[in-house]
Amino acid sequence: MELRQLAYFVAVAEELSFTKAARRLRVVQSGVSTAIRALEREVGAQLFVRDSRHVRLSDAGAAMLPNARAALAAARAAHDAVAAQHGELHGSVVLGSMHSTPGVDVVGVLGRFHRAHPAVQVRVQFSMAGSRGHVHSLLEGTIDLAVVSFPRRPPAGLVIETLAAEPLHLVCGPDHPLAGARAVRLDDIADENFVDFPEGWSTREIVDLTFDRHGLSRRIPLEVPDYATAVSLVRQGHVLGYLPASAIPDDADLVVLPVTGEQPTWRVTLATSATRPLTRPALALMAELRRSAQEVP
Repeated sequence: MELRQLAYFVAVAEELSFTKAARRLRVVQSGVSTAIRALEREVGAQLFVRDSRHVRLSDAGAAMLPNARAALAAARAAHDAVAAQHGELHGSVVLGSMHSTPGVDVVGVLGRFHRAHPAVQVRVQFSMAGSRGHVHSLLEGTIDLAVVSFPRRPPAGLVIETLAAEPLHLVCGPDHPLAGARAVRLDDIADENFVDFPEGWSTREIVDLTFDRHGLSRRIPLEVPDYATAVSLVRQGHVLGYLPASAIPDDADLVVLPVTGEQPTWRVTLATSATRPLTRPALALMAELRRSAQEVP
């Protein structure tokens, strides 16, 4: 059993496509197919169930996947240990990130990290399922670390630390009926229409929990996957929205409505696996993320 075969197997298992796996590995698809067939012969079991349209893991493949990932991680760690003797970091890091990370300049971190460690490849991944998707990836071992948020208690199996926090502001457009209000209560806005983000996004869960704690619910007729669209919809004056301060442009022409009582707070957290040791490149990137959070006022 070769490491190359395991790498091909993991790529197909994560992409659920031989074509996408080949593109990710930068090899021809026939090479991936040949390696998988050889691996299946060696282990004596079919690892994937294939038809003309779909690829999925077989029971044997699902059982093998965690061990294959562990073997590849051990090989990378061994390679990194040798490279460390020459004073240079090599390898790769996969970072899960939210679209907005107040108090943590992820773009600046990536630039500084690349200049300091040009031989390390960093892949940044976003998740349509928000922080919930990154948590799943961390526990599965498909990403190394993640900048996420936990409205509820973090799940077991993770090591977390808070990097930064900021309030979520209730905003409306200048033509909204509430635009002139000095302050509002949650009871006053429970029957209003909101634009918000998909379930799994931490900001959505934080606001939902705030209303739940007061025995209230709200209507969310519009769900969008980015802050720019949410800002544009709020500006039109038909819906309210809860947005992080850092996601509200200075020229957005939005009205921030003070809310009496509880102030929802968004905490940005660095999360890693509690059971899978980090490689030296991942540790170096984590240190740079911490440093960035300390430098932002």
